[in-house]
Amino acid sequence: MKNKRHEKILELIKKYPIARQETMMEYLSAAGFEVTQATISRDIRQLHLVKASDGKGGYRYVAQSSASQSVHSASRFETIFRESVLSAESAGHMVVVKCYSGMANAACEVFDAMHWDDVVGTLSGDDTFFVVMHSSQAAVDIVQRLQEYIKHP
Repeated sequence: MKNKRHEKILELIKKYPIARQETMMEYLSAAGFEVTQATISRDIRQLHLVKASDGKGGYRYVAQSSASQSVHSASRFETIFRESVLSAESAGHMVVVKCYSGMANAACEVFDAMHWDDVVGTLSGDDTFFVVMHSSQAAVDIVQRLQEYIKHP
């Protein structure tokens, strides 16, 4: 069932400019797949979907090409992070990264691809992702590093 759902998701994002998980859920439901938002989020991560500009001022889910999945450059990280993230703040061993609506998955994916020291793991939502660090000091340190990539008005 999961493979069929994944095939359907890839088909849907090619055919429609889907920008929100809720919209994806509606299309999947119409196609006979009853899923939760958590399932969609997991599918997006497993399929390595990211949001890209739709050319009309909005964003849509797209599948990364095989080449972009294997090449995670610092400039790619910087571009996606700078365009997606609003703020980063530490709280104990955690880092809370606030993003534009719908952009947390993409920002978290490029963050993960950079293989930071002292990161235990990440968890992404629609507009926020969390980073669990080995120590409070590591959380403070990574926030300072991330500030370099965050647009400030």
